[in-house]
Amino acid sequence: MKFPITVALAAMLLIPTVSRGKDLPRSTPEEQGISSAAVLSFVEAADSQFDSLHSFMLVRHGHVVAEGWWAPYHAEARHSLYSLSKSFASTAIGLAIEEGKVSLHDPVVKFFPEDVPAAPSDHLQAMRVSDLLRMATGHQSEPLRTDSVPWTRSFLEHPVPFKPGTHFLYNTSATYMQSAIVQKVTGVKLIDYLRPRLFDPLGIENPQWETSPQGISTGGYGLSIRTEDIARFGQLYLQKGKWNGQQLVPEKWISEATARQTATGSNPASDWDQGYGYQFWRCRHGAFRGDGAFGQYCVVLPELDAVIAITSGVKNMPDVLNVVWDRLLPAFHAEPQAPNPEATAKLKQTLASLRIPPQTGAAMPPKILGKQYAIAQNKHQLEAVRFESGPSAGEVTISLRCNGTEYPTVCRSGDWTRGRTAFSGGASQPVAVSGAWTADDTFTAQYCFYETPFTATVRFKFTGDEVLADCQYNASFGPAADFKLRGTTGPSSSDK
Repeated sequence: MKFPITVALAAMLLIPTVSRGKDLPRSTPEEQGISSAAVLSFVEAADSQFDSLHSFMLVRHGHVVAEGWWAPYHAEARHSLYSLSKSFASTAIGLAIEEGKVSLHDPVVKFFPEDVPAAPSDHLQAMRVSDLLRMATGHQSEPLRTDSVPWTRSFLEHPVPFKPGTHFLYNTSATYMQSAIVQKVTGVKLIDYLRPRLFDPLGIENPQWETSPQGISTGGYGLSIRTEDIARFGQLYLQKGKWNGQQLVPEKWISEATARQTATGSNPASDWDQGYGYQFWRCRHGAFRGDGAFGQYCVVLPELDAVIAITSGVKNMPDVLNVVWDRLLPAFHAEPQAPNPEATAKLKQTLASLRIPPQTGAAMPPKILGKQYAIAQNKHQLEAVRFESGPSAGEVTISLRCNGTEYPTVCRSGDWTRGRTAFSGGASQPVAVSGAWTADDTFTAQYCFYETPFTATVRFKFTGDEVLADCQYNASFGPAADFKLRGTTGPSSSDK
């Protein structure tokens, strides 16, 4: 899977009235028994401790009491959920069970006879749908997913050394198999199966889900929706599957999916050791959650009748939950609190001013404007870069040519501007850019890909007729440094 990259421009609002028809109702914190001062303490702590928190929404008694986006992220932008997608995928299994299309006890091999090895092991034949859901497939390592072999076949051919149900292994391929099963028994992709049953009733508009080379929703990752959509999903589970008087998801499934189905450790201070349900984690404080890489969270607190939705691009996910427990839990009270206009106003102002710091600088640029630098052939498919004066004073337009297409983006010091670009061999996607001359020979640009957790900082250093570009991401599955490329004003190997 290629790196996505993230960004969105927006403000944070705290609105004491009901907003658009499909949105959750809004309220002040005090009306729902929450201290504005305590919520402010959380926001300030999160803002100072994490440099890549992207959004936060707190729902109490079904009302949004605080919400914010770190610009350039914004309320209307979808955000890739990574493994938080798993909780949505398992919901589809629950619905398919209710419709009689599948059973928890069905053998996995039953659905894919064409991909089962000639001599399947006893453990493979014993693997059930329930084992996929609770990450207890019996694998010692996760099956690979490549373009050359159907992912269902890779899964079924992978060794199963443990008896299914006895060994926990976090396993994204197991969630893909759930998606493949849904498509097999319904004839439609996972996303299309969920659309009339979950997304449409919840008012989740235009969800996006990546697909495998075989045209199957990836299941364990790849879903992109808005922050409020995450909160709605959590509220649905908090309400035991009911929404506007309709039972969208069976209450029995909600109870089973969020209960401890598998042991994951014994550390009482770790939110990853509280057990695992059907694609939901158990948490401390009686909570449960869906979560995804780099800090995508849907935290449900049944004892407090609350939901917390967070998107981010952090490196250490446990730290985010620790701040939630330390700062937000003390904010909750059983009864409505006396109005606190001063604290509420300060919270609203703080939420409205949140942003990821843009690039700044004030060095004098070298005489490079209008020159095109051809970049030697590389795996990132970046072929050339050109710097020109922007449409307004102080702005610079950077044009990247990627895989034969040119993508100009305007950037300036101390601010974010939106556009589209392709990056590191990926497809064109929305981006917000800021940039400035940070030395007399160096232009530093930040590319915030606001529909993903990622921001790339690219430094262009000019020497004579050459430019050296190096890129670093805010977070990654591997090394943070992504590439170092050299360009010249003469022909490159990619031009030959």
